[in-house]
Amino acid sequence: MRYSDDIIEEVRMKNDIVDVVSQYVKLNRRGSTYFGLCPFHNEKTPSFSVTPSKQMYYCFGCGAGGNVFNFVMEYENYTFGEALQHLADRAGVQLPKIEYSGEAKRKAERRAVLLEINRLAARYFYYQLRRETGKQAYAYLTGRGLSEETIKKFGLGYSDKYSDDLYKFLKSKNYSDDLLRDSGLFNVDERRGMYDKFWNRVIFPIMDVNGRVIGFGGRVMGDGKPKYLNSPETTIFDKSRNLYGLNVARTTRKNYLILCEGYMDVISMHQAGFTNAVASLGTALTSGHASLLKRYTQEVLLLYDSDEAGVKAALRAIPILREAGLTSRVVNLRPHKDPDEFIKALGAEEFEKRLEQATDSFMFRVHMAEREFSMEDPQGQNRFFERCAQMLLELSDELERNLYIEAIVKDYRSSGITADNLKRRVGALAMKGTPAEKRVQPKPVGGQVKKESASDKAQKLMLTWLVTYPKIFNTVEQYIQPSDFVVPLYRQVAEMLYQQHKEGDVNPARLMNAFIDSEEQREVSSLFNATIHLETPEEQNRAFSDTVIRIKEESLKERNRKWNPADMQELQAIIKAKKELEDLGRKRQQLHISFE
Repeated sequence: MRYSDDIIEEVRMKNDIVDVVSQYVKLNRRGSTYFGLCPFHNEKTPSFSVTPSKQMYYCFGCGAGGNVFNFVMEYENYTFGEALQHLADRAGVQLPKIEYSGEAKRKAERRAVLLEINRLAARYFYYQLRRETGKQAYAYLTGRGLSEETIKKFGLGYSDKYSDDLYKFLKSKNYSDDLLRDSGLFNVDERRGMYDKFWNRVIFPIMDVNGRVIGFGGRVMGDGKPKYLNSPETTIFDKSRNLYGLNVARTTRKNYLILCEGYMDVISMHQAGFTNAVASLGTALTSGHASLLKRYTQEVLLLYDSDEAGVKAALRAIPILREAGLTSRVVNLRPHKDPDEFIKALGAEEFEKRLEQATDSFMFRVHMAEREFSMEDPQGQNRFFERCAQMLLELSDELERNLYIEAIVKDYRSSGITADNLKRRVGALAMKGTPAEKRVQPKPVGGQVKKESASDKAQKLMLTWLVTYPKIFNTVEQYIQPSDFVVPLYRQVAEMLYQQHKEGDVNPARLMNAFIDSEEQREVSSLFNATIHLETPEEQNRAFSDTVIRIKEESLKERNRKWNPADMQELQAIIKAKKELEDLGRKRQQLHISFE
């Protein structure tokens, strides 16, 4: 069930965006707008704006934007429903009670109980660490250099040597065996019945991005097997869609996240001040992990162990991150095995230098591929450069591909390879040297990223003007209708704005309620924040007339493209529209507007 538009709008109106954002970001007023450092990317000069009149925020640096719901969703990683409830509570608005179906209600209640069981288990393990029986585990953690503050921050604990302690504790809270079985905290067999899954282990609570305990990892004390044990997948724990430490790392001011292997890597790095470290949960990196990372950063530094297994893990992760739209670099820790060992030996300052020197992930793949070939003999070199050409073929953007060709040539200049040699090899592979199902045709320059056209800019600028200066609607409507906006999303927004104007209330923040997808939110926000520097009335009139004509020209081109030659009525309409556009061009000096 979705709450009514009226309820959603009431909650939005009772949460002034400046007041809400000020709880998270220090804002300074400049004229009618507030500015601060963007909480969604790292910056030194404020480009994050909050406009009270629009009740919207927008970052001119990273493009994040929207209304108060979008801000809370983005910052707190809430769903729309969670953001609505949070803001309703803040404003003292009582949301109508949602009547779930019987099955949905049972699932929601069961999920809530399982979260409560995990929370109680985490508290129990934390308590056990400080008892006499937890001395060995506590000594292990402090022996690894962890402070009391760090142990507390990550809620580290201990599971006793007895395999029924936690079971007895939770049964005393009147939880059923059915629920305890579903929690993932217990094993069941015919001989022993239900018993603790984790015993005689240091315990690492696993939290979701909102700090709720959803599972556990355990490191055995002594020589037991397996050395590390994780919770199984449950209703509340999906290890392929959660990352250890992300609940802390998501608030980092760094513009990248560090992906490492294990719990102790993350914890030791956070203690050393590198609070942007996360780890996958006992599994290889998945597309789900990559999508989760993409919500918080554009770049990932891979910090796997420097042994062969770590190299293989990095090589597996690189294409997954790339597919998710993330750039990545690989950190070299040699001669040390992992970040914990490195930091203990050389300190945080040297570790920071290694992060800064991280290798571009594509060139890391090239250098690792070199190991497979005998570079002393011509045949080995030829096979190596064939492999390079295969990797280069994966890059669909020609500029990016050419830059990497130059980088490879620079690194292997002693072999005599030239950029032209490598380009010809890539071209040959693209046409015939690669199986059809894997073949990627090199794209022309600019084929990968579509630059914003003059037409798109004109449409965005007009939408910004309509929102910022609603009084110009009466003039604009004489020339431009929503159908003239040829980009589908822009047309949808124009239709909504024109309808709002008709109803007497141009309200961009309310309009944003209709967009839940984060990419759409960013794009729509950018439509209301296009900028152009205009000082004099003459400049304003010239910009307005140019924008109107540009929009009308593109609208007419679109009609021509879609015209069915058999539709003579549409042809007549196009001819008429073309004549009107020509007349408008001749009279452009008469197009006057006032941005007040």
